[in-house]
Amino acid sequence: MSRFEGKVALVTGAARGQGEEEARRLVREGARVVVTDVLDAELDAVAADIGDAALALHHDVSSEPEWAAVVAAGFERFGRLDVLVNNAAIHHIRPIEHESMADFERVLAVNLTGTFLGVRSVIEPMRAAGGGSIVNISSLAGLQGYFGHAAYSASKCGVIGVTKSAAIELGPSGIRVNSIHPGAIDTEMLPGGADGAGRFDNVPLQRVGTVADVADLVLFLASDDSRYVTGAQLAIDGGLLAGNVPPAR
Repeated sequence: MSRFEGKVALVTGAARGQGEEEARRLVREGARVVVTDVLDAELDAVAADIGDAALALHHDVSSEPEWAAVVAAGFERFGRLDVLVNNAAIHHIRPIEHESMADFERVLAVNLTGTFLGVRSVIEPMRAAGGGSIVNISSLAGLQGYFGHAAYSASKCGVIGVTKSAAIELGPSGIRVNSIHPGAIDTEMLPGGADGAGRFDNVPLQRVGTVADVADLVLFLASDDSRYVTGAQLAIDGGLLAGNVPPAR
């Protein structure tokens, strides 16, 4: 497959999990990728395994100067930018009464400010390329509340606002902006880790999602297959958002 032949993508939080899978899939379909993370050793290993089509860069997405440096380095290496996947995020579970201001603000800085900075940083190179696609990774927690998720949910709700405003502003430049909202996905961020996967027995599709499931949707939105889709918020949750589902018997 070559949906991304000649295109360049930037994927944040690509050292593992969803971001890693998205980066690998983009390359398999013809793209060159700039992969970023704060987990340098793991990121370097991913890039080395991908090969010359990947450029690995240390990147704190909450830092405005680091965004400028990453976009500039990617443009210098590959000469264009067509796709941004704002995937990097942090997460913890803590009731509001026990949440600290510092931790609350850090979640917002990475998950929400990082998304805003990413969108803003790629406008110029995407316009130069004649358009592009931005995929912002939100969460089911951006569409409904969960116990202990005030910081995370606030950040992921905010991603929707950034996405919709950017879709309106950037549409005339041929830049599409969409958000996806994963539910229970089998990554390190799943409560309880891999051992927690079995606790989601009320998912209508009867399983947690995989990074491949998420990557399929990301690549659809990043590609010309979704050329008339912008400003959308798409849940990928096995049906959890459909309503109250009794646990499987």
